[in-house]
Amino acid sequence: MTSKIDSPGYVQRAERLTALRNLKMARSAHSYVRGNTKRFYEWLTTRQPHALPEGPAIWICGDCHVGNLGPVANINGDIQLQIRDLDQTVIGNPAHDLIRLGLSLAMAARGSDLPGVTTAFMMEQLIEGYTSAIEAQLSQADPSEDASTTLPASVQLVMQAAMKRSWKELASERLDDGAVRFPIGKRFWKLTKDEKNEIRRLFEIGSVSRLATLLSYRNDDVPVELVEAAYWVKGCSSLGRLRYAAILGVGHQDKKGFEHCLIDIKEAVPAAAPSYPGSKMPPDHARRVVEGARHLSPHLGERMLAAELLDKPVFLRELLPQDLKLALSQLTATEATEVASYLAGIVGKAHARQMDAKTAKLWVAELQKGRSKTLDAPSWLWNSVVDLVASHEAAYLNHCRRYALMPSMA
Repeated sequence: MTSKIDSPGYVQRAERLTALRNLKMARSAHSYVRGNTKRFYEWLTTRQPHALPEGPAIWICGDCHVGNLGPVANINGDIQLQIRDLDQTVIGNPAHDLIRLGLSLAMAARGSDLPGVTTAFMMEQLIEGYTSAIEAQLSQADPSEDASTTLPASVQLVMQAAMKRSWKELASERLDDGAVRFPIGKRFWKLTKDEKNEIRRLFEIGSVSRLATLLSYRNDDVPVELVEAAYWVKGCSSLGRLRYAAILGVGHQDKKGFEHCLIDIKEAVPAAAPSYPGSKMPPDHARRVVEGARHLSPHLGERMLAAELLDKPVFLRELLPQDLKLALSQLTATEATEVASYLAGIVGKAHARQMDAKTAKLWVAELQKGRSKTLDAPSWLWNSVVDLVASHEAAYLNHCRRYALMPSMA
C-alpha cells in the first residue's frame, strides 16, 4: 500500500530537511554529537561483551545529552528539571545514559575551551551526582533538586526563566506578532491538503482533543477545535521526520475569543538505542515513547499521547511556556563540575524511581567498581568518554568536509 507521504512533494521536503540537518550538525562538535545518536550506538556495538557494567533492566532515555534535560511543567503547573526528550527511550542498560551524558558534558567542556583535567573532574562528579541521587531516593530524602539556591548558575538562570514565563512569551516566540497563526517561512512550512485534512481529523477524536484539557485549570468537557497547523522545522536528529505544530482553540468562544494552546506532533521511529533482550515494551513506537516518558519524566509523560497520523505513529504533547532546554555555553571549570554532578543527579533520580531497594544498592555497588588510585570515576566511564570524544571529533571534521563540498551548498 502506498503511503500518503510518498509523493514527490514529501520527498523534496525530506531532501531539504536533510540539508538543514547537515548544516546544524556542522555548526560545532557539540551539535554534531547531539544530532548523531546513531553513531554513538554504532560505537557501542564495537565494545567487548561485559566491557561496560550491566545495570538493571529499566527505562532509559537512550539519548541522554545536555540539551535533552531541562525544566518541565506538569498538569498542575509545578516545575521540575527532568529529561525532556524521550524519542530513543527503551528498556535497556542505564550505563548507556551515563556514557552519553558524559560525552555531551565533555564536548561542552571542549566548547568552553576548558582543560582536559576539568573533563576528568566532571566525570568524577557525574558518578558522584548520579549515585547520590539514587541513595537519596533509597533513603526517601528530599534532594530539593529545584531549590534555586542549590542550582549551578547556568541551570538556575534557566529555571528562573521557566518559572516566570507565560503563554504570551511562548506565543511571541512561536507565532506571528499580534496574531494566532504560524509565521510561514524559515521555521514553519505550509501543509499539503492531505496533511491539513488528516490533522483536522486527528483532533476530532475525543481522546486526542482531550490532550488540550488535561491542565488542571481547564474543564474536561469544553469544546476543542483546530485553529491552524504547520510543518515545524525543528530539532536536529529529528529533521526529516514528520513534525507539526498545531494551535487549538479551547473552550467556548466569547468576546475575548478562545483560550489557545500549542501542540507538538512528532513522528516516532525505531530507537537506535539497544534494548535488553526480552524486554516488554509496546510494539508501537509512539506508545513506547509515551510509556518511557511516564517512567522517566512523569511531568512530561502525563501530558503525552500516542496516535497515528498519515499512516505513521506519532506522539503529541502540549507545549507549555515553562518547558525549556538547557544550553551550556562558556562554562567555568568550577561550574562545569557542578553542572556535571547536578545533571547526573536528575538522571539518577529518573532511574532510581524504577528500582526497588535491593536493585538500587546492587547497581550503586557495581558503579563503584573500576576506580583507580588517580581517578575517582570508574575506568569504563572515563575510557568510554575518551574514546567517544576522539571518534566524534574525527567524524565531525569529516562531516564538515563532506558538507562543504556538497554541490548544492557551493
